[in-house]
Amino acid sequence: MFLRVLNLILICIMLMGCTSSSSEKMPKAVLVIHGGAGWISRGSVSYSMEQAYRNTLKESLLKGRSIIKSGGSSLDAVQIAIEHLEDSPLFNAGKGSVFTNNETNEMDSAIMDGATGNAGAATGIATIKNPIQVARAVLDHSVHVFLSGAGAEEFALEQGLRQVDSSYFFTQKNFDKLLEAKTSMMEVKQDKLGTVGAVALDQKGNLAAGTSTGGMTNKRFGRVGDSPIIGAGTYAENGVCGISATGHGEYFIRYVVAYDIAARIKYANQSIEKASTEVIETLKTKGGLGGVIGLDAAGTVVMPFNTKGMFRGYISLDGEPVVALYADD
Repeated sequence: MFLRVLNLILICIMLMGCTSSSSEKMPKAVLVIHGGAGWISRGSVSYSMEQAYRNTLKESLLKGRSIIKSGGSSLDAVQIAIEHLEDSPLFNAGKGSVFTNNETNEMDSAIMDGATGNAGAATGIATIKNPIQVARAVLDHSVHVFLSGAGAEEFALEQGLRQVDSSYFFTQKNFDKLLEAKTSMMEVKQDKLGTVGAVALDQKGNLAAGTSTGGMTNKRFGRVGDSPIIGAGTYAENGVCGISATGHGEYFIRYVVAYDIAARIKYANQSIEKASTEVIETLKTKGGLGGVIGLDAAGTVVMPFNTKGMFRGYISLDGEPVVALYADD
């Protein structure tokens, strides 16, 4: 009897050790970013393009981290990291935004402060250089949470944000994708890559999350995806987690993906790893492709996705940036 009890105790100790070891292996960070999830797989882009993606992601991480290292806020770190990705034609946000059926660019963005629960979002942005700045201005200076179209742009101009001619957002590759979609009379369903997002944890323990996108190629009727919808594509709550999503927005809206992850952590006491992985795996069974990035209150990094690849990366307070593109990175 004594030996049986002793064996049970030893087994329990071993299991506890394995659980602790697994938890310790999860990377810790102050900033995590994504550049979209979708068709990307090893060999599908040239070496030079792959390096361009990796370098831009690293630059974004370093810029965002510099804010936190200097004692700045997680909100500022998220905004700066996303602005850098918006300024690159490589991603479907800001400069690299895809075209609507009407051959225009309509961009969406959102940002949320985990410390206060305040949020700002905008949709249908067409002439403001950095859409994430519109979301931040709404958070900081508006009694509303979500502004759209002409009203959002009017508000942005009142706040002194930089306006550009619509030609600024023109890229030949994205225009060619639109023409291809129109010719085939179909939406480009594989072209999910490019939405950008960031989640940060500052030195005061405050979480923030933000997302910015150009939406879907050939989208019609003022379509709005999940990126600017708080709880669907973007969510942050101190002590719980920050989440930014990318993928087929309709599914992320229907299943309130970002908040579902937070709720599992908050009410079911799940780890951020378990919560985010289960949500993204379940989403795929419903037909929803994409992924999320996230941090919990301890800075634990998650980056699950159910597609061939997701542009992603994270950085700690003192370490080098870590970036990945493919499922086997």
